[in-house]
Amino acid sequence: MTQKNVLVTGGAGFIGSHLVDRLLADNHKVTVIDNFSTGRPDNLKHCKDKIQLVEADIVNFDSIASHFEGIDIVFHMAALADIVPSIVNPRNYYASNVMGTMNVVEAARLAKVKKVMYTASSSCYGIPPEGHYPTEETTPTDPEYPYALTKYLGEQTALHWSKVYNLPVVSLRLFNVYGPRSRTSGTYGAVFGVFLAQKLKGKPFTVVGTGEQSRDFTYVTDIAEAFVQAAYAGVENEVFNVGTGKPQSVNRLIELLGGEKTYIPKRPGEPDCTWADVSKIKSKLGWQSQISFENGVEKILEHIDYWREAPVWTPETIHDATKDWFECLAKN
Repeated sequence: MTQKNVLVTGGAGFIGSHLVDRLLADNHKVTVIDNFSTGRPDNLKHCKDKIQLVEADIVNFDSIASHFEGIDIVFHMAALADIVPSIVNPRNYYASNVMGTMNVVEAARLAKVKKVMYTASSSCYGIPPEGHYPTEETTPTDPEYPYALTKYLGEQTALHWSKVYNLPVVSLRLFNVYGPRSRTSGTYGAVFGVFLAQKLKGKPFTVVGTGEQSRDFTYVTDIAEAFVQAAYAGVENEVFNVGTGKPQSVNRLIELLGGEKTYIPKRPGEPDCTWADVSKIKSKLGWQSQISFENGVEKILEHIDYWREAPVWTPETIHDATKDWFECLAKN
């Protein structure tokens, strides 16, 4: 692969930092823009001498625009995540995930960037209707909470710039990404971070509902590879699901982690299953996941010390943290 100038927004974050590693492996010149609201400088300390690191916020157009000059490919990973804070303070999510995305694609347009890769979320599907498992890209979208909505609006903004301004854009809808460097702070959320912190402290795993719900857990290096392959391919104005196509239950995860469990109420607005139909990305890009669930869990346990300082959630603290979730999303 010919060396390119690439820019990764949110490159100090979980997925972004793994993508930076993958891009450096192909000898690209990498610029990272991150405001460190969720990303961590430590995620890039092993490669800090090989990249240009810019501390800036995508919400501020003037602080980021000049860094797009001379860039060939933009990987837009920067976003606010988590369900609960998006319900409590949706303005922040609109600012970052919608207006921030508009700033990124507009800066890319003005700089004549050759391609923009957008990081979308499978949460845009909400609870897919019967007959849509596995869930294909043509499934009707139905976001259940502001985080999901703003990520979807960001995707539509990027694709609109592709339509109107002929800016080449590809959007990848990610399913349940896990692996080393996933966030250790923030409001109660992703199952791996919660469970690993509980395991380190010898606390029971807090299982939502029965634990039979399944998720299309996809290992982070497979995700990084999908971004690279899609960026190199001659496709644009396209949306691809990225997952394994092999959902795993929460109970299976607990079997692999090993430990006691306790049960907490099922949460409104969450599907019983996430299951990516990956036939499109396989046929058009030749991509498929390489890391099995068992191998991925083994790999993440090798890095479990990363979660040693993470908050340890209990049924009581989870109840308090998710009050707004239940109040706003519970259906009559």
